[in-house]
Amino acid sequence: MSISRRSVMHTTALLAALAAIGSAQAADNWPSRPIRFIVPFSAGGANDLLARSAAEGASRVLGQPIVVENRPGGGGTVGADLVAKSQPDGYTWLISAAGVISNSQIKKRMPFKDTDLLPVVMIGLAPSVIVVPKTAPYQNLRDFVEASKQGEGFNFATAGTGSTPHFVAEMLNVKYGAKLQPVPYKSGSESTTAVLGGQVEGTSEASIIALPHILKDGKFKPLATTWTQRISAYPSLSTAVEQGFADLQIAHWAGLHAPKGTSPATMDKLAAAVDKAMREPATVEKLKALGIEPVGGTRADFIKFTDAERQRLGEIVKAAKMQEQ
Repeated sequence: MSISRRSVMHTTALLAALAAIGSAQAADNWPSRPIRFIVPFSAGGANDLLARSAAEGASRVLGQPIVVENRPGGGGTVGADLVAKSQPDGYTWLISAAGVISNSQIKKRMPFKDTDLLPVVMIGLAPSVIVVPKTAPYQNLRDFVEASKQGEGFNFATAGTGSTPHFVAEMLNVKYGAKLQPVPYKSGSESTTAVLGGQVEGTSEASIIALPHILKDGKFKPLATTWTQRISAYPSLSTAVEQGFADLQIAHWAGLHAPKGTSPATMDKLAAAVDKAMREPATVEKLKALGIEPVGGTRADFIKFTDAERQRLGEIVKAAKMQEQ
């Protein structure tokens, strides 16, 4: 007995409608138990602090506890792999960073595909600050870049291959002819120590780490912030864009990604909760005082951002040959 084309189309449409209803019902019932935010880095950094602020605020909105778990390793791939292989039921989420975009462009092997993780919402960002020792003669980023072009160039501390400071160095090399040799350290705190000890000429570090050495103990001289806007906690520091480096735009951001297959309705619900949390006056005041800018937004906003970053950073990876050999 043959089945008509119209009958097949009707059945397909019916199944799609039932799936949509099921997804909506699942989102209505979600969350019914505690949620996990997986941070792929150690505690205390910008990614971790943003995760905990988002968890605290979103928990109040959703009416369920949100537990933050630190799973560092592999430049963020250990924690990301855990989430990529989790059940897409809305109870395990990744606190993502730039590595979720750039790692697959740089590393020889990845334990999961980029498409195994879906962008959900931006939480916020810690603008990067290019710093040198307080005794350095440079007054701004232009002075530093021009001086690096002389002789063998400068050593520039990074938190490892593919880290934000690594991208800052290569953006200056590729786009503006600087001569910066990236020197990889295990963490931002180690690279900070290298600058303070005079072992390297400079670095770029998250505002939350750099500002105490600028505003409190005065051991760093800041040259520029590399985000598109000035830092709320330090508005006197100009951006690299303002100093004529239009292509130097990068920050230590944190967002949320979900395992592939997670209900769109559930992702939208979490995105709305995080967005609301990032607009709470007490949260905004707390984060901005640390040098962190809360962002929030919609899932569509974050998808647009990650797509643009993937293309932009990919161009730098290729031009600077940042791929693992």
